[in-house]
Amino acid sequence: MKATVHTRRFVGSAFAALACLSAFGTAQAATTLKFAHFAADTHPAHIAALQFKKNVEQRTNGEVRIELYPSNQLGSPPDQLEQTTMGVIDMNLPTQGGLDKYEKAFATVMTPYAFSSAAQAHKVLDGPFHDWVAPRLEKKGLVLLSTWEYGFRHVTNNKRAINSPDDMKGLKLRTPPELQIIAALEATGATTTQIALPELPAALNQGVVDGQENPISVIYHFKLHEVQKHMALTGHVYNSMTHVVSQSSWKKLKPAEQAVLREESRSAALLMRKLVADQEASELAKIQAAGVAVTRPDIAKFRALMGPAHKRVADYAGQENMKTFMGMLAAN
Repeated sequence: MKATVHTRRFVGSAFAALACLSAFGTAQAATTLKFAHFAADTHPAHIAALQFKKNVEQRTNGEVRIELYPSNQLGSPPDQLEQTTMGVIDMNLPTQGGLDKYEKAFATVMTPYAFSSAAQAHKVLDGPFHDWVAPRLEKKGLVLLSTWEYGFRHVTNNKRAINSPDDMKGLKLRTPPELQIIAALEATGATTTQIALPELPAALNQGVVDGQENPISVIYHFKLHEVQKHMALTGHVYNSMTHVVSQSSWKKLKPAEQAVLREESRSAALLMRKLVADQEASELAKIQAAGVAVTRPDIAKFRALMGPAHKRVADYAGQENMKTFMGMLAAN
C-alpha cells in the first residue's frame, strides 16, 4: 500500500513538473542567438540592441536568449556579415553598404544626396523598399527584420575648414569600403583610402590620412573628434544599420518567436532613431566644445557635383534597381 501511495505521489509530481516546464520553458529548450554589430557599447545602436535583448527574453519567457557582441568583438563588419549568412553568427547590424555585396538593390540607398531628410528615408525604407528587397535577401540566406538608424555622414579633417567643394580637393580621407561614399567624396576632388574603423583613430593621429567621414554619433562615440580639427556638415550620404538574421537560425524559431523578434526589432529601430535624433545636437555641441571648428557649407554646391557619383552607383547597383529606387523617392 505504501509503495502505491509513493508511486502515485511520484507520478503526480512528475506531471506537475511537466506542466510547469511546458508553461515556462526549460534550459534545454532555450535558443541562444549571437547578435554582433560594429557600434561602440555607448552608441544608440547598442542601447537599442539591449532593449531588443531584454524584451525578447521577457516575452519568450527565456526560451529565446540574446548574446550581444558590440564593437566588432566577433570580427570586422564584412566578416560579421559573412558569418551571419553562414549561420555562425545569428544576427547582425550591417549597413546597406555591407548588404549590397550580397544583393545589389541595397546599393541604391546610399546614393549621394538621395534623401532630403531622415523622415523621408524612414518612410521609404520601412515601406516600399523593405517590401522590395526582403524577398531578395532571403535568397542570400538572410532575413531582414527592420531598418534601424545610422544617419547622414559628415567630413572631418586636420588640414582646413570646408566651406565649399573646392576645399575638399586634395584631402586624403578614410572611408569604409563602400563605393557610394568613395564616389561622393571623389566627385568633390578628395582622394580616398580604406582603413578599418578600430584602426582609424591612430591613423588620424599619425597623419596617415587627413580626415574621415561618418555620422555625428560615430564621430562622437569613437572619439574621432579628439584627433581632428575641422568638421563640415556635408550630409553627403545617408545610411542605416539594418537588422538581419541568418535564415538557418530563423528556421529554428517557432512562428510565435519569429513574430516577437520582428516586433521587438521594429521597436528597437524606433528607439535608435529617437536616440540618434535627440543626441546629435548635444553631441555636436560637445564636439565643438572639444575644440573642433564646425562649418555648414552650402549643400546645393556639393549636390551639383554628384553626377559622376550617381553614374558610378547606378553602374554598380544596376540600372533597373536604380530606376526602381528613384521611383520610390519620387513617390515619397
